[in-house]
Amino acid sequence: MVQALLERLRSAGAKPAHERRALSNALAGRPLDARRARGDAAFPRGLELALPAAQRALESLATIESAHPGLDGSERLLVRLADGRSVETVRLPSLSLCASTQVGCAVGCTFCMTGREGLARNLAADEILAQVMLARRRGPVKRVVFMGMGEPAHNLAAVLAAVDALVEWGGLGRKDLVISSVGDRRLFARLAEHPVKPALALSLHTLDAARRRELLPRAPAIDPEELVELAQEQARASGIPTQVQWTLLAGVNDGDDELARIERVLAGRWAVLNFIPWNAVDGVAYERPSAERLRAIGTRLGAAGVFVKFRRSAGQDVDGACGQLRARRAVC
Repeated sequence: MVQALLERLRSAGAKPAHERRALSNALAGRPLDARRARGDAAFPRGLELALPAAQRALESLATIESAHPGLDGSERLLVRLADGRSVETVRLPSLSLCASTQVGCAVGCTFCMTGREGLARNLAADEILAQVMLARRRGPVKRVVFMGMGEPAHNLAAVLAAVDALVEWGGLGRKDLVISSVGDRRLFARLAEHPVKPALALSLHTLDAARRRELLPRAPAIDPEELVELAQEQARASGIPTQVQWTLLAGVNDGDDELARIERVLAGRWAVLNFIPWNAVDGVAYERPSAERLRAIGTRLGAAGVFVKFRRSAGQDVDGACGQLRARRAVC
């Protein structure tokens, strides 16, 4: 979207001010020639004539195949790409958008529908940005989390290009952008040198190395405690605390052994531990911890000095766990 659009605009005689206005309009989900203020002048004639073709090119990147509103105010979107493949994008009540970075995923998390289907291909940066464009046509988006389908570390060039575009033209600050990853040395190395440093969400799920190999069979073989250290280095460099993601599976990673590790490794850290009680996936035999167990976990870890939040998975009433809409489409 960005580079191709810039080339179209420049070949039609656009000046930097014209480029910024058109790109800002595109990433806001507005027509390229939209005027937001009374003082906005019309584009030069040659540029105006080039804009319809540029608009059609934008529209061809992706379309909304279906929308699934949840009772909680979320909205799950099945987004169809130009090659006929589809990804999922989620608008959240918090005005956040959960965007996909790949068609499928290669990590193979045993509790994830997307991981069960494997990886089809990476998304281009323009296809990632198109999800933001489509979502903003339906309502405001103040934050983008790269936490949908896919492992961002496996498509890092496109993800960072999307991050840069959203900061440059999309009206978002780096703290409004969150890259979620199972942890990859390449990711930490690139973030350390990249000028725009977004927030990081570490998909940890357990501090037991053997258990993590079982739950995330194709994640990089990095000890969980080392991952926490690497994430803390990134937090210090970015000035944004680490978000630690932990999908709670009853009888698997919610036991006292895990809580003791969490107390030892995360107490006093500059991090937020986001617990996500498991969202049921057809054909997967995990269970969600009881409400009583969740209360006990929160009480114990809070007393130990661990900053804990319990996240409710959005769209549960529409079977909206990541990958489920796409899977339902495939069998319909």
